[in-house]
Amino acid sequence: MDFNFTEEQEMLRNLAGEIFQAEVTSARLKQIEGQDRWFDDALWKQLAEADLLGIAVPEAHGGMGYGLLELCLLLEQQGRELAPVPLLPTLVMGALPIAKFGSPQQQQDYLPAVAAGELILTAALEEPAAQDPLEPTTRAVKDGDGYKLSGAKHEVPAVDLAQRIIIPAQSAEGVRVFLVDPAAPGLRATKSRTSTGEPLFLLELTDLPVGPADFLGDAENGREILEWIYQSTLAALCLLQVGVSERTLEMTTGYVRERVQFGVPVGSFQAVQHRCSDDYIDLAATRWSAWRAAWLLEEGRPANDEIAIAKFWAADAGSRIANSAMHLHGGIGVDLDYPIHRYFLWAKALELTLGGAALQLSRLGAQMAANPPQDLQEVM
Repeated sequence: MDFNFTEEQEMLRNLAGEIFQAEVTSARLKQIEGQDRWFDDALWKQLAEADLLGIAVPEAHGGMGYGLLELCLLLEQQGRELAPVPLLPTLVMGALPIAKFGSPQQQQDYLPAVAAGELILTAALEEPAAQDPLEPTTRAVKDGDGYKLSGAKHEVPAVDLAQRIIIPAQSAEGVRVFLVDPAAPGLRATKSRTSTGEPLFLLELTDLPVGPADFLGDAENGREILEWIYQSTLAALCLLQVGVSERTLEMTTGYVRERVQFGVPVGSFQAVQHRCSDDYIDLAATRWSAWRAAWLLEEGRPANDEIAIAKFWAADAGSRIANSAMHLHGGIGVDLDYPIHRYFLWAKALELTLGGAALQLSRLGAQMAANPPQDLQEVM
């Protein structure tokens, strides 16, 4: 494993950082928070013009032909500035699996438009009736040469913007994955606005028809596709949290260096220094576990445990860093004219998305009970 980024990757990261820093101002965020639509149209257009929306789109379809690692670099920079654009659902949950598993026609239909900023995608992975996204309870019943879908999905992002939703369901042949039109008959979407301002949707499916043109893969690789989407999304979520936490710690240490109490900066107090040091260690653990998980996925290697470890750190440490920032900022931390509250809200939302720290520990514990780690096996 090599943690050094290539020259091209560094250029992509720097370009994304420059655009987000220049465009995502506090005034712009306030403006978007005051409207019903959580989406910065102008920023999305600018990202498309810089070819950043096509990072993982194959060159044959107008993209740059990179992969998950480069998308994670983009999401890390998004997290630093809290940019209100659906990069995760469109690029990671949508375009990436279509590029990997989609038919030539599906790739031609969707990927060029994604790269051009003209198409938004999302995926519905979580269900109110199932804790494990890999075991969907949504049913796909055979109907001629197609299927009818029935069930419910929740916490689905960007439904109000998307032209297609990737929906996994359980069929008689096993897990199948479908590309669903949000306007299709039999789909009802109910919006809930979260504390970050981003809307999430409950989808209720009632005999929703899906034809062969909208099958993503087939019955033989449906579970593989779902597992790959889920793992890639978790890895990308962790890097988004790294960006949020990194900027949170920078703002906090900057504040305690400048805030004077009893005639000295509060950052000179030993208790404050210890708290910031703990945050730094948490951030380092989150960063390296997240990049290891993303790298393993990109290399096509098994990464179940590493993804659970990365999500544990992103949830547990990300929450601690956010709580610490609010504590060390004191009263100004709850002032909505000061930006630190946004980082707290994003960190808490990312902590719980697709399962918090306790769920990851449960998964690791079950895995260890069934298959003890190799080092323990050697000792035994």
